[in-house]
Amino acid sequence: MVALVLLALAATTLWLPAEDPADARPPDTAFDWQARIDLLAGDGHRGVRDGALVRARFDEPWGLVRGPGGSLFVADGGEANRIRRIAPDGEVQTLAGGVEGFADGAGAQARFHTPSSLAVDATGHLYVADTGNHAIRRVAPDGTVTTLAGDGIAGFRDGPGAQARFHGPMGVAVDGQGRVFVADTWNDRIRVIETDGRVRTLAGGDGPGFFNGEGTRARFDTPTGLALDAEGRLWVADTGNRALRRIDPDGLVDTWRPSPWQDVEVALDRPLAVTASHDGHLYVAELSPGRVLQLAPDGRVRLLSGGHSRQWFARPSALWIEADGSLLVADAAGHRLHHLAVRAGEDDGVHGPVGPNPERRPPATGGRWPLAPQYGWHEVVGTLGEVRGNFRGESRSHLHNGLDIRGDVGARVLSIAETKVSSPLAAWSFGGQAEGIATDELTYLHLRVGRTPQGANLDPAKFHFVHREDGRPKRVRIARGTRFAVGEALGTINAQAHVHLIVGPFGHQLNAIRLGLVNYIDTVAPRIEGVMLLDAHDRLLERTSADGRVLVPGDGSGVQVVVDAWDQVDGNLARRRLGLHRVGWQILAADGSMLPGHTRPMMNIDFSRMPAHPGAVKVAYAANSGITVHGAARTRFLYVANNHVRAAEMAVTPWQPGALPPGDYLIRVFGEDASGNQATGPRDLPIRITP
Repeated sequence: MVALVLLALAATTLWLPAEDPADARPPDTAFDWQARIDLLAGDGHRGVRDGALVRARFDEPWGLVRGPGGSLFVADGGEANRIRRIAPDGEVQTLAGGVEGFADGAGAQARFHTPSSLAVDATGHLYVADTGNHAIRRVAPDGTVTTLAGDGIAGFRDGPGAQARFHGPMGVAVDGQGRVFVADTWNDRIRVIETDGRVRTLAGGDGPGFFNGEGTRARFDTPTGLALDAEGRLWVADTGNRALRRIDPDGLVDTWRPSPWQDVEVALDRPLAVTASHDGHLYVAELSPGRVLQLAPDGRVRLLSGGHSRQWFARPSALWIEADGSLLVADAAGHRLHHLAVRAGEDDGVHGPVGPNPERRPPATGGRWPLAPQYGWHEVVGTLGEVRGNFRGESRSHLHNGLDIRGDVGARVLSIAETKVSSPLAAWSFGGQAEGIATDELTYLHLRVGRTPQGANLDPAKFHFVHREDGRPKRVRIARGTRFAVGEALGTINAQAHVHLIVGPFGHQLNAIRLGLVNYIDTVAPRIEGVMLLDAHDRLLERTSADGRVLVPGDGSGVQVVVDAWDQVDGNLARRRLGLHRVGWQILAADGSMLPGHTRPMMNIDFSRMPAHPGAVKVAYAANSGITVHGAARTRFLYVANNHVRAAEMAVTPWQPGALPPGDYLIRVFGEDASGNQATGPRDLPIRITP
């Protein structure tokens, strides 16, 4: 409780408006500053709760701006559908909206549908990209909402505001003259609302594409975020093109490019939000993997957040530069707001939770399966945390991040929950083996999204096909705010013959077993095949003593404790091998009794949640794990029990036998599945530590 109060007090001080004399010059933007991440608001659970900062609850805080009076304003999408105000004293309040719909009015009488970005003018009026209503709304300081442009119908039409039409606009910006710029996302255009209320197209044309040029000759692909810089240039997060675009005051569209010597490891990828400093620096937030980047005027780019396993935001969707040069971040899928300030000394940079609350509940699905019958039984053929290879022959390429459910090719994949699409790129890999769809917190892979096995559109109102010149579809698009009902078809299983179900955003996935699938029964205990000790070079330590003990040098070199184990569940084919949920080990006296300081097993590997770091696969699994023979039906799971892999934690921690006196000991390994069944089999390994 004391820690919570201190956190609240620390966060509250950030809301006090700083002195900002009219003639004060903002500080120069440094390019080498290291970010300290502080929690500003939100407890990481979905929902709506007003009140103090750290107790407040946001459903999908997508847009974020600070008004001229010092208050922060948040466009809370998802099921909140409202504009929130955070006063300088730290109190979170609902300013307008609260029920999904389309209506003007004061405060709670107003209605929004999946609001996205926000902008603010010098008088404190807010401008809202009301994505699901295909409109741009204006909110007065007293909370009165009016419609600036758009009639609530998806389409494309320039002209007077009340007659103009947009299709799912997500980005909005306002200049000093009061002109409002709009990223008209699914029209792939940038529009402008002039001060007289008329709407015209500034840049972009019919259909997604990638082309620089003047005005309507240019092409964009799913533009989302906008920012104006000090030179009057409009920056566009061109999400579908994985590019950052620039529109000069004369209407010429160009593409930002990094310096030729730039490190490719921090290349721009699917920008979602952008903001510009007074001196030409840009900050960009990415759709996935949740990074925040800084771009210098000379083309240099660096990671500000996201390079460390504890710094992955779930979906950073809005950025705001404070007067002192620090940065505010809205993490839409993390349900929190954060402050990025300069890190000092040996600070590790993380001073509060990042991403959604790890104790959050998974989406309410009623235990349904994504295949018919939804309350039946289906074979589970893969679980979270299993080692996976790639098509280039690497057997330890990545960790499996979901639950695989076997199904017939061509079977319909069904929504397991009432859900609303949140991502602007909700479908991907058209025609590929990894084609998938994301419906808010749930992701489904290995299907033909939105179409039958013959290619027919399952619902043209929701699945928008982009066609080739010959008329064949080449892509499926799904607008943010689209709703799917329980049991509604999302597509059909492709040649992979299973559905891969993921729960949660990248880096923060939950184990899908927690969904409580109806009739999923697991009474089968995991099987341990054996225990091995490897040296630091992956060489096997042999049993060479007369009594069969493994000789372990106590010379200070590290040792790997490797567990060969696998699991099954009731009803599966006998040949089907699954991974374990938790793995650990313990050092005991030779007779199996406890040693001082070693009274509890060290359960170092835990797949309750998906490990955040992409390198975790080679920390959790030893060499020769995975499918070791081309075309083999079985995967070999060799767990390195001494290493730490648990959600945000990842560490290579070799066992140091030299810390114990020479003599005889017993290594005992442990394993369990997600149902709590304890592993059986030869789990004891007699050893002798030599001088």
